[in-house]
Amino acid sequence: MRQLWAKYKYRFLVFISVFGPATIAAIADNDAAGVATYSLAGAKFGYSILFILLFVTVLLAITQEMGVRTAAITGKGLGDLIRERHGVRVAFLVFLLLLIANMGSIIANFSALKTVAHMFNLPVIPLVIIVIVAAFLFISKGDYKTNQRIFLFGTILYLSYIISAFKTFPDWGKAITSLVTPVEIKLSKEFIFASIAVLGTTITPWGQFFVNSFVVDKKIQPEKLKYSQLETYFGAFLTDFFSFFMIVATASTLFVHKISLISGEEAALAIRPFAGELASILFGLGLLNAAIMGIIIISLTTSYAFSEFFGFSGSLDDPYERGRFFYTLFLLQLIVAALFVIFPFISLFKIVFFTQSLNAVLLPIIFYFLLKITNNKDLMGSYTNSKDRNYIVIASSVIIIFASIFVLISSIFKL
Repeated sequence: MRQLWAKYKYRFLVFISVFGPATIAAIADNDAAGVATYSLAGAKFGYSILFILLFVTVLLAITQEMGVRTAAITGKGLGDLIRERHGVRVAFLVFLLLLIANMGSIIANFSALKTVAHMFNLPVIPLVIIVIVAAFLFISKGDYKTNQRIFLFGTILYLSYIISAFKTFPDWGKAITSLVTPVEIKLSKEFIFASIAVLGTTITPWGQFFVNSFVVDKKIQPEKLKYSQLETYFGAFLTDFFSFFMIVATASTLFVHKISLISGEEAALAIRPFAGELASILFGLGLLNAAIMGIIIISLTTSYAFSEFFGFSGSLDDPYERGRFFYTLFLLQLIVAALFVIFPFISLFKIVFFTQSLNAVLLPIIFYFLLKITNNKDLMGSYTNSKDRNYIVIASSVIIIFASIFVLISSIFKL
């Protein structure tokens, strides 16, 4: 054992030194909007929706690895590269679309925070204020290492979904089979729409930007790239490992008993009669953690992107005076989203699926830029994409585009 440790000690220490960005970026895709989407999909379609997860996991791993590789080799964020290669106008348009999609996701996460407050009989406004103040202090006063540790601790709390799922006593055979076999799938506009939503909440445009920016902020060097790539695959697996249990928890209770949900945030309360008080509480606590993670990381992504697109300083290691625009935009997003939730101007329950679907529609655009960058030999040298990787991303983009068009046309003509 001692000889084995001596042999792999250096590799292990290097892996630990680069660990963080890819796992945090992947897990953060399971924010409260993601939990809501999985819950709605599981309640509506049961175990059959699990078939989408295997495809989503592979695509998540491939695309995030591209982002990690780009950041490590070029030392620049995705926003920087888009601006440099495609100009300010294109950069501004992409940033505007990203900002709209991100604000929808942040509002959805604050909405979930409000629901959890009602569930645990907590005052909404004080809880929202505490989250905003704490988040701003952590981001603006803490350095990169401190914030990474906080984010990694948040990933541990997703274990609550595993326990919650076991408490529902699901049909594990059907659940596992559904991952690799299209069991009981009935193709319809609703199923395709749900599939796009699951894809859009797992592989998000903001997630692609975040993993790239976070790797740059961590200053990972090319010689350590293979360890970051390994972490990327681990993070993708871990993300959808938790997603699997979220779907199972609602599929084995709400779908089986034909209980529909108006919103995914209701899931914690809805499973209580079938799975018990503990499962409901754990599901609710998981949702609280996911909401806070989503609020912070998605807002941070917009700040990273803004700084990269428009040439401002943006790093968690920068003091407030140097990163004033970076930190101010972060805080502004929190305040605006909180106001939408505390004083609802729109139907909050309707934005979850549509926000995630918007993310899925935007993905081909982000994939286009990723492909252009990762196939550029002047930028990437010997680290350009393989043909197989290109084919998978292009094929996935085509599928997303056609599925989105189908949903749009069927909605207009009420097919």
